Amino acid sequence: MSSLKDLFQSADWKTEKHVPVIDCTASCKKGESIDITVTVGKEIAHPNTTEHHISFIEVYFLPNNEKFPQLLGKFDFSAHGASIQGPNTSTILTIPKISLSFKSDKSGVILAGSYCNIHGLWESSRDLTVA
Repeated sequence: MSSLKDLFQSADWKTEKHVPVIDCTASCKKGESIDITVTVGKEIAHPNTTEHHISFIEVYFLPNNEKFPQLLGKFDFSAHGASIQGPNTSTILTIPKISLSFKSDKSGVILAGSYCNIHGLWESSRDLTVA
């Protein structure tokens, strides 16, 4: 039997269009706002069609020496070209890219997960040093 952690895939985002890419500073001062952008398909565009799309991106922060991460945000994408006329007939498409800000007094790891309706769950991480 598989566990949820076994279902997450990762790869180099420069060659794999499903990996959530985390863009943010590598270090900041305590109490300083940290701006994060997460993009799926940064280097190689991910299709955004009714049949093949990114459904969500989640962003977490796991402070050093803590057991559980904090959910910073969950972003659902709903516009994939479908309309009452049928699949891929709408010109309204949600781009799988999000931005958020948060503050922390502790260093830790920013974690991002995304879900492709065909290729499953993907993850990436980035260290953050807070001084």
